[in-house]
Formats: sequence, C-alpha cells, structure tokens
Amino acid sequence: MKKNSVAGDIAYVAVFTALIIVFAFVSIPSPVSGVPIVLQNAVITLAGLILGGRRGFYVGLIFIVLGLVGLPILAGGRSVLSALAGPTVGYIAGYVISPAIGGAIAYRAPRNKAGMCIVIALAGIVSLLVQYTCGTIGMALRAGMGWGEAALAQIPFLGPDALKLAIMVVIAIGVHAAFPDLMGRNPKKA
Repeated sequence: MKKNSVAGDIAYVAVFTALIIVFAFVSIPSPVSGVPIVLQNAVITLAGLILGGRRGFYVGLIFIVLGLVGLPILAGGRSVLSALAGPTVGYIAGYVISPAIGGAIAYRAPRNKAGMCIVIALAGIVSLLVQYTCGTIGMALRAGMGWGEAALAQIPFLGPDALKLAIMVVIAIGVHAAFPDLMGRNPKKA
C-alpha cells in the first residue's frame, strides 16, 4: 500500500481507533482525583509513533468524536461527554494533541537503526509529556487543584507510564523495521 493511499490511511486510522477503544477495558483505580491508570494513553502514543502526526491526529480526533456522540469509549465505560466536567478532561484533549506531536517527531527519524531508536524514543517521551501537560491543566481547572498540586498529581503515573512507553517504543521500532513503507521509505539493502 502506498504511503499516500487514502484507503490505507482510513484503514490505519480505523484500526488504531478501535484499539484505543478496546483498551478502555484495562483500567486500574488511582488515588489521584479520580484519574485511573489506563492503557489507552499508551495506545494513543503508539498510534502517533507508528502512523505519524497527521494520521495520529485523526486517530485521536475520531476517538474523541465517537465519545462525544455518547459511545462508552473511556475507562469504566464512560463517554467523553460524561468526562468533560471531570478531572480527566485535560488528558482527553491530550489524546488528540499528543499523537500529532509525537508522530511528527517520530517521522523525522533517520533511516539508521540507532538514530531511529533514539528519535522514536524521544517522540514517545514528548507525546507522554504532552499528555501530562494537558492532564495537569485539566486537573487544575476541573479538580480545584493549584498548578503545582496538579503537576505533582502526575507522579503516581510516572512508573506505569514509563513501562508502557518502553513497550510502545519497542513495538513502534519493530513495526517500522518490518514495514518501512509506513514512513514512505523503501527497505535499505545491506
């Protein structure tokens, strides 16, 4: 499938959107203002790392639109409408922004394996930091926390998210090694 194939783009976006929804069923309660530890944020990061900024943005956007029409796509079977007034609203906004930014960075990775690993890891970290920033803003605005308190509320997520991020980076590197055409590259002959 060519990189610019509209049908291919639609298929990739649909598959990753479905994956994010499926991972709504994996949720661990957290003592932090009703914000659970979820796998959805890892899969949204993976969407950006694998699909790039544009398609990653569409994944996040379609995911949010499905939740806005009332589908139960969030952890605990909630819709985006029910979460808009709660402390997770910032993270939800981050689901649109983070794959776009992380994907844009990932798709600037050099062809060599070491360079690709470094850039994709950096892209994953930036994507996660965008989610934390959006989450901090949402918690400060919706949970009645001060900015410092909202930023410190991210600490319980650091360990689990670091593990999830490492796994997503390894998956993304493996996918790009197996399917270099996703980035519009032909396999390099050794």
